[in-house]
Amino acid sequence: MTGSYPNTRLRRTRAHAWSRALHRETVLTPADLIWPLFVTSGEGVEEPVASLPGVSRWSVDGIVARAREAVDLGIPCIALFPNTPPGKRSEDGAEALSPDNLMCRAIRAVRDACGGDIGILTDVALDPYTSHGQDGLLDDTGYVMNDDTVAVLVDQALNQAAAGADIIAPSDMMDGRVRAIRMALEMGGHANVQIMSYAAKFASAFYGPFRDAVGSGGLLKGDKKSYQMDPANAEEALREVEFDIAEGADSVMVKPGLAYLDVIWRVKERFGVPVFAYQVSGEYALIEAGVAAGVGDRDALVMEKLLAFKRAGCRGVLTYHAPLAARILNG
Repeated sequence: MTGSYPNTRLRRTRAHAWSRALHRETVLTPADLIWPLFVTSGEGVEEPVASLPGVSRWSVDGIVARAREAVDLGIPCIALFPNTPPGKRSEDGAEALSPDNLMCRAIRAVRDACGGDIGILTDVALDPYTSHGQDGLLDDTGYVMNDDTVAVLVDQALNQAAAGADIIAPSDMMDGRVRAIRMALEMGGHANVQIMSYAAKFASAFYGPFRDAVGSGGLLKGDKKSYQMDPANAEEALREVEFDIAEGADSVMVKPGLAYLDVIWRVKERFGVPVFAYQVSGEYALIEAGVAAGVGDRDALVMEKLLAFKRAGCRGVLTYHAPLAARILNG
């Protein structure tokens, strides 16, 4: 159906703020946000991340304070990532399986402080725990072994679930890990623990500041192109998503976000499952750099980008700007 001028004036509904609000197709609320947080050792510690202006690593007590802040802002979920001390990193990432590691201590502390008022999403991958910075176990040639790594990821997931995690988010991109984790959670008495799969995680140039934040950037030997996806491939991303849904993922993630809006849209249209995007560290840092250079207003830039994720089909967004966006949305 088409209209013609002047019977149809598309500017007519844009003339007033109340009318623009009435006709708005995409709505963003604090409930659409997940706040990624970095955990570090000590007590009363805040360590600003130089490559992520405005973002810090927090000791467990600081993570609890941020969780309470999220509850007050209406943010429904936080995502935790540990900065494991160098002395506890190893070739096999064994610290990932310790019930007293930074991740598990933070989970328990947030659960004790906030009860069921906040969701806790936990990263399942070995790169924060390995001395070589890769997401899995290496063979003699430096290749990341798939099945051996999956066996460790299963134990890592069970460790986090036992500590009180609500959503297990495997970010490693090993084949078959979603099915293995789902079966282990079912058999281990964690039937209601969700899996949000990093189903389409690309080998991106936008991850650098994150690696600084978790302490793996300077350790990484080689690259991750043998398991993270080629940025040129969208059809392959759909295959990855299809497998993870079949294996038991409750929701899927596309990472990074803004450069892959087409993939988000195609996943939503093809499968109709809850799709999340991670507005990754490099995307965040570029906004902050742009603001510092005077190219735009921070609030406007942040909100426009988050709306783009929702418009493309996202159910929610992991973003370091979550508290800022929530404050804007809360008025």
